[in-house]
Amino acid sequence: MVACGGGDTLPPSGTGSDIPNNPGGSGGPDAGTVPQETPDAGTADAGADAGTNPDAGTPTDAGTTPQVCAPTAGDTRWVLEGESFSAQVRCGTNHTAPTLRFGVKNLPAGATFDEATATLRWTPALNQGAVWMLTLEERSTGETGTLKVGVANNDAAPGKVPIVDPLTYTEEYGLPVVHLFFDKAVGLTSGSYRPAEVVYRGHRFTMEAKYRGATSSVFPKRSLTFKFAEDDLFSEPVFGDGFKDRKRLVLITPFNDNSYLRSRLAFDLWNKLAPDAVRIRTFSVVVYANNEYRGLYTAADHPDKRLMEGNGLDKDADLFKAVDADANFSRVRRNNVAKANLHEGFEKEDGTPEEGQAHAFDTLDTFVAWVADSSPEAFRQEFGTKLKARDYENWWIFNTLILGNDSQAKNAYHAYDPKTGGPWRFIPWDLDASFGQNYDTTRSIPTARPTYAGDNLLFKKMLDEPAIATPMRERYRQVLKNEVSEATVQALIDGYVKELGPNAQREEARWAAEYQAFAKPDTIGHPNFPEWHLRQDFNTHAEEVEYVRQWVHTRWTAFQSQVP
Repeated sequence: MVACGGGDTLPPSGTGSDIPNNPGGSGGPDAGTVPQETPDAGTADAGADAGTNPDAGTPTDAGTTPQVCAPTAGDTRWVLEGESFSAQVRCGTNHTAPTLRFGVKNLPAGATFDEATATLRWTPALNQGAVWMLTLEERSTGETGTLKVGVANNDAAPGKVPIVDPLTYTEEYGLPVVHLFFDKAVGLTSGSYRPAEVVYRGHRFTMEAKYRGATSSVFPKRSLTFKFAEDDLFSEPVFGDGFKDRKRLVLITPFNDNSYLRSRLAFDLWNKLAPDAVRIRTFSVVVYANNEYRGLYTAADHPDKRLMEGNGLDKDADLFKAVDADANFSRVRRNNVAKANLHEGFEKEDGTPEEGQAHAFDTLDTFVAWVADSSPEAFRQEFGTKLKARDYENWWIFNTLILGNDSQAKNAYHAYDPKTGGPWRFIPWDLDASFGQNYDTTRSIPTARPTYAGDNLLFKKMLDEPAIATPMRERYRQVLKNEVSEATVQALIDGYVKELGPNAQREEARWAAEYQAFAKPDTIGHPNFPEWHLRQDFNTHAEEVEYVRQWVHTRWTAFQSQVP
């Protein structure tokens, strides 16, 4: 068992979903209560009802005989520990009768129910953070219903105790919660994976974790990668548009994006622009590490064998990551000095031979040499056979549209199946430098129209060839009216804002001061982000969301008359 926090360990793992099956009322955060029974995200059936029934497994009479009364107390209630709330039980139908008698079968400790007015009243204590499924009853008919009450952890309250049971603290204001546990004495590293545990939607995973990110390694809130056991894969049953059976999971920090939505927006636009390309699915989560609140993260697919296999590529295909700007498909570096080898700027993530072995980069070297050395005629004729043309055309459209000033060469994956001889495929990555900001959070102009031809020789050759560039730009104009119209983008933003809800304010309360004070001279972050501290235009979260909205409006409007 992995040590947790200051040497404590999690309770021994249970069976099944690890949620107490407790119609009698014992075993929850307090005796006499029934916490939420959530889908077991680690089982084969997880996700089957994704998007339709997030409370699957809770008591209900739905689907049997029609109820006369169908007792209800309204929609899910979200409260903070120490906050009072009340809810009145009533018939969900129009049924009325003088004999109606309502009750709550499993009142939490400290809660009261007034039968005369059918009113539940409760001020959750500082040790009652959990998702509670309260069973409502109408005694004259014997019918039951459910009220879901989410009690959020109140870190700021005097006398606050840590979350009592991560198995029942499954959501926070509607977002799923990741409880990460690792040995504090050993910690995590950005090198090799280290043993860890995750509790997610009531299921305990024994897995491995590490930090991720190079430039962002100095952030006080770092990105993470989880690796799950082959016989206990990760799934998210509600969010993520079919996020099922993942071996690896990436948690992207929003520390340098106080809109908390840029990564999701970028990946969702890629998926809409390129539905037949390799998709990166995302959703938002709240993370606690060793019972300490870490806040919002964007959970995302990890580009690896499973992702390639799920997108029509062989699982043993070569996968290369462009890690710096010298990954420019040229024989010279960005400073025009000749490269020592053609794969400078790349790392090999998957495929054989592995990085460090002879011939590991042969396929990539051949690809770069073709881009660098082919004549205009050869490039035009072989463009659609060497690579999947739509993938790479979409890359240029996508990156110029979002103004990805850190993704025109680096921060991308390229995949190739030696068994079939290609074509090469493209996968976007690391997109926080987008939608009006650079990698260091400094602002970018919405009307700028860089083509990035000077940063990426592949783009230059595509743009120099009219047979490629002309239809590509025409398609650009069409997708701006359809697949990625401004209305589509603004609707996505609306959806994220609604979904994040109070979680955005909780994130801001925890991290806003460190965000604005980050990377000052003589601090650890300054060498990587020397311009950050010079900003005089920091926004609140709400202001940054509005900034993104207006940036999108200005850019999309400008592109109606002229694309890059």
